[in-house]
Amino acid sequence: MSISSSKPVLVTCGLPYANGKAHIGHLRTYVPADIFARSLRKEGREVTFVCGSDTHGTPIVVNAEELGITPKELVEVYHKHFDETFKQLGVYFDAFGTTDDPENHNRTLNIVTRLIEKGYVYPKIIEIAYCPKCNRFLPDRYVEGACPHCGETARGDECDQGCGKHLEPGELQNPVCTICGGPAEYRQQEHFFFKLSEFSDYLLNYLSNDLGGTTNAINYALGWVKQGLTDWCITRNLEWGVKFPGHEDLVVYVWVDAPIGYMAFTEEWAAKTGDSWEKFWKEDGEIVHFIGGDITYHHCIFWPAMLKGADYSVPTAVVASGMVKIEDKKFSKTRGYVVWVGEDYLDHGFHPDLLRYYLASYTSHTKELNFSWRVLQEKINTELVAVLGNFLYRTMLFAFKNYGEVPEGKLEPEVSAEIEKALKEIKAAMAEYEFKKAVDSAMTLASFGNIYFQSHEPWKLLKEDRAACGQVLYNCLHLAKALSIIFEPVLPLTMETAWKGLGQESDIHAVQYEEALVPLKASTKLAKPELLFTKLEDDRIGEMDEIANQRVKAANEKKNAAKGKGKEPAKSDGMGPVEEAKPAEKAGDAAKTEETEQIETLPQIDYEDFAKLDIRVGKVIFAEPVKKSKKLLRVEVDIGEEKPRQLVAGLSSYYTPEELTGKSVIVLANLKPVKLCGVESNGMILAADDGGAIVAALMPDKDLKPGSRIR
Repeated sequence: MSISSSKPVLVTCGLPYANGKAHIGHLRTYVPADIFARSLRKEGREVTFVCGSDTHGTPIVVNAEELGITPKELVEVYHKHFDETFKQLGVYFDAFGTTDDPENHNRTLNIVTRLIEKGYVYPKIIEIAYCPKCNRFLPDRYVEGACPHCGETARGDECDQGCGKHLEPGELQNPVCTICGGPAEYRQQEHFFFKLSEFSDYLLNYLSNDLGGTTNAINYALGWVKQGLTDWCITRNLEWGVKFPGHEDLVVYVWVDAPIGYMAFTEEWAAKTGDSWEKFWKEDGEIVHFIGGDITYHHCIFWPAMLKGADYSVPTAVVASGMVKIEDKKFSKTRGYVVWVGEDYLDHGFHPDLLRYYLASYTSHTKELNFSWRVLQEKINTELVAVLGNFLYRTMLFAFKNYGEVPEGKLEPEVSAEIEKALKEIKAAMAEYEFKKAVDSAMTLASFGNIYFQSHEPWKLLKEDRAACGQVLYNCLHLAKALSIIFEPVLPLTMETAWKGLGQESDIHAVQYEEALVPLKASTKLAKPELLFTKLEDDRIGEMDEIANQRVKAANEKKNAAKGKGKEPAKSDGMGPVEEAKPAEKAGDAAKTEETEQIETLPQIDYEDFAKLDIRVGKVIFAEPVKKSKKLLRVEVDIGEEKPRQLVAGLSSYYTPEELTGKSVIVLANLKPVKLCGVESNGMILAADDGGAIVAALMPDKDLKPGSRIR
């Protein structure tokens, strides 16, 4: 279901956790959401854009205890950090609150009380992890152990290292206290549960027929609902948080009060503006949530069930982003594969709009995004500098030098048609949350502008026919006007400068798309143009590469040192300053290349042994995540048989289903069937790894038909 063209729209972003600094992974939620909200306003829509800091939960309490400060003191630091960072990036919210605001406490109590009154919440005696040494109960991240579903190391509320499944208190096996490191035990205590299971039929219909957004979010949630839902423990043994009604020793689980923050922040906006928050949450206004792909479960299952149970409006759309890699490596703060927005990007003087452009134009919103300083350099230099910036600057500079104002002219049908085409494509792409497609259409218009300018040779016409030259420049300046409007959602700061250069006095951020078709007024005075984009030079990018390399090196040294002491380093969640990269080594040492690690050669085999292997070329026709695993994909592969083979491949960390679909791969076809996480695999996709973070499926370099044998 797409959003209506007439109703007011509330756009929200998944709340940044006030427990660490902003990194590029965060921005895949906030920048596209800001672009979307700006674009809707340019269509003349009524838009409210809200967000805030998530300030409750066990990780904040743990970190505050380690730092010797109160949770409130900790979240105030990071709330201010995120607020300032977003503004620097041109991401402006109509309200940016915290989940500890009175409005959120009140609205959370309102919803929880309503659910209790309607019979959707009930008490239950359960087993809770307890540390006898620390003499305290251990909710969520205070306890670690083995996941009961996949066996991987897991936290008290989530298997974050394995299958990704939400865990209820008491499910964790072999629990260990994360405070003292000692063994924990289970003790009985009364907690409260939300009857999530009663909403299974409703959610199945809602996800199948009503919820819009991106298919990765909807399909993921549908899989969980079809698998069967269990009731959800919504209380925790903490002092920090929203108190559960009638029980001062309990607070509501953070995933109850965090999404309610969307409603509370809308209330804060309404109180500030005199507008209505009910038009979104009690009436038929549209609600669009932008989130990271890792919190789909909460936004597509828990959240709409709570809203439905408490008689509030449910989300119209959930837009989930793909994950982020750093230099082709899986994002990891502990391994050093992270780019901090402040210290790595803004503090080094990089313009905010360059990063906004990269995030919007690199790939489809639902696909995995790889951040690379070299790719950033290439995209900025070949696209923003060479295409968009080149056209805008040369047009405005030529007109300013030779006319000083917008010359007399008439908008040519060819130019008008190209602008109309771009506007149509951009609106359609934005409606489908395809931000890359929108940027590509806008950049195509800039390319047309360069061709138009070059082919009409105004520098020659200036000497031969000044009026004809003015006609060409009039159309070029109108294209510059259109491009400034069209690119404003993606490049708001830079297009503000371009708009002023065109002599426009209105607020570019309030100008709507249709203004791009309104002819420029002749005789409008032009300002001396500024160079909008400059090339990113090799030495500047080389400096950033070196910083990144030193960070990875420091992380490895820290890990090795911890291993030498017989202890693995604690996993970081961005909870505070990252360890400073160590100073660069001496030039002679830095120039040395790492020695190639010797790989053990396996014993030789006879050809007859090799001939037993049925290895074929296969074509992937379908891929999807395995429900109980973060690492596995269920893949259907055409290997030249009557019907496709079902395989299970451990490639989820390296390929999205969309990236793998349509690819030719190498398949070991006569491997005995085996069940992985309950899914039968009838063969194996062959892949290579370098012993580190890179894993690549083997793919033929020529187009071979499925079933072609490897000999």
